[in-house]
Amino acid sequence: MSVVFKAHIVKYLSNFGAMEQRSMFGGTGFFYDGAMFMLLTDKRLYLRGGGALSEKLLDKTCRKFVHVKKSSTAVVNYYEITSLYIQDDPELGQLVKTSIDIAVADKKRKESLESRRLRDLPNLRLTIERMLKKSGVEDVRTFNQLTPEELFRRVQMTHGKDVDVSLLWKFAGAQQGCHWKLIEKEERDRLLAAV
Repeated sequence: MSVVFKAHIVKYLSNFGAMEQRSMFGGTGFFYDGAMFMLLTDKRLYLRGGGALSEKLLDKTCRKFVHVKKSSTAVVNYYEITSLYIQDDPELGQLVKTSIDIAVADKKRKESLESRRLRDLPNLRLTIERMLKKSGVEDVRTFNQLTPEELFRRVQMTHGKDVDVSLLWKFAGAQQGCHWKLIEKEERDRLLAAV
């Protein structure tokens, strides 16, 4: 990733308020109020879509982000806006603002503990929800208060040591709001070393 290009993006995004940056999908994710709305990777810039914004980005011929790993491919709701940024598209500022609004609203909706069950979280399903409940993790609030390693150890205590290790990464992905296969290898290794 070009350091100069990233510096330009960071300066541009400062117009929208305080941002956080985290390593995501082999690049840098940009977060507003804890919600990711933009991704920078390999000199390419991607903006989170949603609803009418996705349609608008597709109309501007922005392609969807495809994350390729050794054994799988994941398509996520992010659209390449590199050319819009470079060409100083007059609508880019509004597109970014709309993306931030969508990301923050979606995060708030997802975090509404009253409307969520464990199986509603990414990577979890009814059988995993039952495993967690049998392990003493009754709700989303408790789930989010424990580390993925703690959750995995609890499930191992009630279901045996031969629990599939991918469950550890599923817990981490559920807490991060992403598919477990998108978790970087370094993070997977760190989690595995901790259990």
